[in-house]
Amino acid sequence: MASLYGGLDVGSMTAKAVVLDAEGRLLGWGMADTTPQLAVCGREALDGAVSAAGARREELAFVVGTGYGREALPFVQKRVTEITCHARGACALFPGAALVVDVGGQDSKAIRLDASGRVLAFAMNDKCAAGTGRFLNAMAATLRTGIEGLGPAGSNSTRELAMSSTCTVFAESEVISLIARGEAVPDIAHAVHRAMAKRLSGLVRQAGVGEPAVFTGGGALNVDLVRCLEECLGVSFRIPERPQLTGALGAAHLAREAAGK
Repeated sequence: MASLYGGLDVGSMTAKAVVLDAEGRLLGWGMADTTPQLAVCGREALDGAVSAAGARREELAFVVGTGYGREALPFVQKRVTEITCHARGACALFPGAALVVDVGGQDSKAIRLDASGRVLAFAMNDKCAAGTGRFLNAMAATLRTGIEGLGPAGSNSTRELAMSSTCTVFAESEVISLIARGEAVPDIAHAVHRAMAKRLSGLVRQAGVGEPAVFTGGGALNVDLVRCLEECLGVSFRIPERPQLTGALGAAHLAREAAGK
């Protein structure tokens, strides 16, 4: 009998999936790089989660799709916005969460929640690469740290540098100028994170600052960015063990709830 529930979040850079049992326990998760064949990479991530759960595809009773690629998934039973799914996932991990900040590959979101986890307000940056994972990738490429090394590099900064632009194109030019001036890579990386945090803090204030605050998405893996945003907002963020899975987790919980109706 089908008794498992899937959540699939197809983002601009990565497709993420999780599988839950009837009690809401996480049994498995999977990821795949996003390609133009959105249904194919989405299926790859979901199959990976099913396999990690030690299950078969036929055991999935209900699957909810989210992310920018959700409309291209013919095998899901329901499609839900990223705002709703990230809010649901954050509350599943941290009951009582009042604020969710998500930095994904294509966009950034700030979501304000009430005590029951209902979305009160949100603000979203989806028109510009600044403040997103693509911005961080571009800066990591220019600094030659790799995306995994950008956060640790910034954490090793010993000198504050001013960086005026968060536009990806102008910021790249500014970073190149700082390199040519002989500035240290850790100091430049930290300046990048401070500039991005300042932009994100404006987004958060549009939605409303609150605590407990949760940081989700791949950007939450960047320790220096998290620290800079905490300083800008005066809050302390809670970070999921795998923050990039939060949207998929929320989708899976919504799948459980939809199947029970």
